Amino acid sequence: DSIYHYLSAPNRPFVEPEPRFAGAKLIYSPDLGRTWLNQDGSQLQWEEWSERSRENMVFFFEPGDAFSLLSVLQMGCNYEYNTDGYVYVYAPNGNTEGTMNELVMFRVPKGRILNRDAYEYFVALESDGGARWSGDIENRRPVYTFPTGWVNTGVHPYAWHPSLAYNAPLGLYMMANWGMGCDDDGMWFGKPSYLGFWTAPQPWGPWTQVHEEEAWMPAGDAGARAYQPQISPAWIADDGRAFWQVPTDLQGFDAAHAEGRDRRRIARPTRAASTLHSRAARPPVVHFAARRGVGAAVANVVVRRHGHGFPERSPRCRRSVTHGYRRRGR
Repeated sequence: DSIYHYLSAPNRPFVEPEPRFAGAKLIYSPDLGRTWLNQDGSQLQWEEWSERSRENMVFFFEPGDAFSLLSVLQMGCNYEYNTDGYVYVYAPNGNTEGTMNELVMFRVPKGRILNRDAYEYFVALESDGGARWSGDIENRRPVYTFPTGWVNTGVHPYAWHPSLAYNAPLGLYMMANWGMGCDDDGMWFGKPSYLGFWTAPQPWGPWTQVHEEEAWMPAGDAGARAYQPQISPAWIADDGRAFWQVPTDLQGFDAAHAEGRDRRRIARPTRAASTLHSRAARPPVVHFAARRGVGAAVANVVVRRHGHGFPERSPRCRRSVTHGYRRRGR
């Protein structure tokens, strides 16, 4: 009956020099979103910068700044498609080129999400297809490495924040991810982003790339600055061969930032279709619902019962993911 939500936290306000993501706060709702509590069960609050610590953040200044941008694997209403009792969570391995493009992950028993001591980190893929885990974050190893050249240095580093969902009809795990399109000076959104899709037989892989775009332009828009592609698990077709992918487009921000003014514009959603080039005989179709503007939703929570808000997928399950946000500093 609970919803769990990870909120990414930077090391300082974004308006100050050299900001970066440095941790995550875990909150939860025991009544399907009506009320929210801190990880320790106290009344929800967003701590001032000076008050943030490992006492109130589930991850905070971890080795290499790992696990600051978290994404939960979505596995249906109430995690109904899960068979081993674990929730799986993924993140970039840091904030720099060579670490941010490394995907790391942990697992935790469904009933112990609030207990950081119960988290186990991926170490290696076993020869039988299983995975080796460790309770020590220092023993973590990448489960996958994305292409280099897609991490910005201008503004705060941000790239390779994935979205993952289980495709029950096809019996496989899907991942969408993106790399930041940078200009020659490393400024973010200097050119169209990178987009990729991957599939795997298990939450830990092995991951196989099935689609790649080195100039991601939803609806053929050359001015697009799309990022954060989200797989909406509630909108996976009954046969698993089509699903909705919801990105954000920060088009216009790069020029405005260079001029020192904020001209970010919000436009009406657009829609386009593309083909996911899969090794399957009949490749699924990806439907893009592009949104432009600020405050993009991030699919990084687990819903342990059906929620509300999206069009119905079935009489029993109206929605299998709740979207959250990264709150910016005061």
